[in-house]
Amino acid sequence: MSTPASAPSEMAFFSLLARCGSFSAAARELDVSTPAVSKRLAQMEARLGVQLLNRTTRRVGLTPEGETYLLHARRILADIDDMEQLLSSAVAAPKGLLRVNATLGFGRSHIAPLISGFVKLHPGVQVQLQLSVDPPPLSEDVFDVCVRFGEPPDARVVARRIAPNRRLLCAAPSYLARHGTPRVPNDLTHHDCIGIRQGDEAYGTWRLSSGKRTETVKVRGKLSTNDGEIAVNWALAGHGIVMRAEWDIARYLRSGRLRQVLDNYRTPPADIHAVYPQRHQASARVRAFVDFLAAHFEKSSIRAAGLVVDW
Repeated sequence: MSTPASAPSEMAFFSLLARCGSFSAAARELDVSTPAVSKRLAQMEARLGVQLLNRTTRRVGLTPEGETYLLHARRILADIDDMEQLLSSAVAAPKGLLRVNATLGFGRSHIAPLISGFVKLHPGVQVQLQLSVDPPPLSEDVFDVCVRFGEPPDARVVARRIAPNRRLLCAAPSYLARHGTPRVPNDLTHHDCIGIRQGDEAYGTWRLSSGKRTETVKVRGKLSTNDGEIAVNWALAGHGIVMRAEWDIARYLRSGRLRQVLDNYRTPPADIHAVYPQRHQASARVRAFVDFLAAHFEKSSIRAAGLVVDW
């Protein structure tokens, strides 16, 4: 049985092998022979008593046990990097694996381009970006940083606001010409409202506030989706009223393709936060990434990107 001290090197070896996808590619990167890579993997599997990879003539694939091992190995290796950087007063450049989650539309349009710039600035960091319709539970150790809208749901995490944002109700001029413009929240019950099924928010229930009074309206319509971009496109086509973040619709409001309705009412907050576990406060790569996001949005003031107007 190998000593505990060999475990990190085993995890690093397996992580590299999984990334390379083949024995020969891993051998080239490690500057060893292909049989040496195969032998080392066999020794790991013998020690653990499980098969980690399925072998084919050209590629290797993770077994369920291999997927579990890789998930924990990458997290442990990242923690080791954090510890070493912390002990060295975090003077070293950020490095290691950074797992980022964001929503589909915002992640594709805004976070992915920023990651491109971030890794050029910090070449020692490897970033995995996953986009999802519904935000993952913060209790699961799956991501290092999640970009979220609205109030953070868990006080046990660190949440840094990286951009102000608000949800607006809007519709195409063609729709309003046919159906009229709502004047008070209850008027929405007589309109086609485009539904967006995302996260834990109550579907089809819109809350609007004026002063200290909040009204809850049960809306309905012919169309619903779990993709915000599709919902906005339907609104542009004149199918109804949509509630969407100003980030996604400001350019259409300025061009006149959409018109805001019930603009004297407030909707639930939608500020954009970078959320991460408290244990990552000492992580150089997490701090660097969150600082990078915050600096970008602050520098642009959102206006430079032509996305959001002042409020």
